[in-house]
Amino acid sequence: MDPAPPAPAIRLLPEEVANQIAAGEVVERPASVLKELVENSLDAGAGRIAVDVAAGGRRLIRVVDDGAGMGPDDLLLALERHATSKVASAEDLVGVASLGFRGEALPSIAAVSRLTLRSRPAWAEAGGQVRVEGGVIREVSEVGCPMGTLVEVKDLFFNTPARRKFLKSQATESGHLAAALVRLALSRPEVAFRYLVGGQALYDLPAGQDLAVRVAGLLGRQAAEDMLAVDEQQGPIALSGLAGLPSLSRAAADQVYTFVNGRFVRDRVLLHAVNQAYHGLMPSDRRPVVVLHLSLDPELVDVNVHPAKSEVRFREQ
Repeated sequence: MDPAPPAPAIRLLPEEVANQIAAGEVVERPASVLKELVENSLDAGAGRIAVDVAAGGRRLIRVVDDGAGMGPDDLLLALERHATSKVASAEDLVGVASLGFRGEALPSIAAVSRLTLRSRPAWAEAGGQVRVEGGVIREVSEVGCPMGTLVEVKDLFFNTPARRKFLKSQATESGHLAAALVRLALSRPEVAFRYLVGGQALYDLPAGQDLAVRVAGLLGRQAAEDMLAVDEQQGPIALSGLAGLPSLSRAAADQVYTFVNGRFVRDRVLLHAVNQAYHGLMPSDRRPVVVLHLSLDPELVDVNVHPAKSEVRFREQ
């Protein structure tokens, strides 16, 4: 009997391959890119955010904000994996208040696209620009630009054909993009959002809106009129938002919007609580329409559960 072949030697993966694998955890589809970029804008204190997409996000996803901006050194550092301004030590992971903190989004997106990053902080006379292709920096330059940041993502998954092949139709991906934008806009009604699809404005939401007005602009005026205000506090936990009348129901739970400290989450505890609140008030195969914001001490909730940051664990649940 011939001896068994030796096991393959363990080796370090090339950086390019490692980056593409890591990108798979963060960049599931074009909507993931939109979410990560807009969350960066919100963390930068943006008051106005413009999003432009084309071809279901395959060809273009561009996010422009008027946030704090970055200097030349930070611009390059932002493209390094696990480089972040939001966490400095393991202790900082307890009580994370920002939407992003892993330092994975930009390098992961850059690894599977042709990315342009342009930014200028208020103190700088000129801005900086970096062009990246498949994770490789192709150009670094000084440019004139307004304060804030622009991230332009083109040809998503151009260098990972298998990932690109598994994207759904343009219409389906466009639906996911719009849904992600709606969740983000509902999370911050005080921030202005402009959303363009193929150059045509789909949403143009001014800053400083009341939540009910923001809901009317996103879910429709009739839906907003059929919702009641919620404003409750129990100890350190506050719950606010809008809850639809039982007559305002949907076949799926896609309009159950639950936010924890401004972060959209899909948490089974919260979803169960919402369903229990409507138990007996609507048919069992129908789901309510709610926009609920839960506010509590960040140290009471763990957001470091999954790279997508859409799951949380409550310390007492």
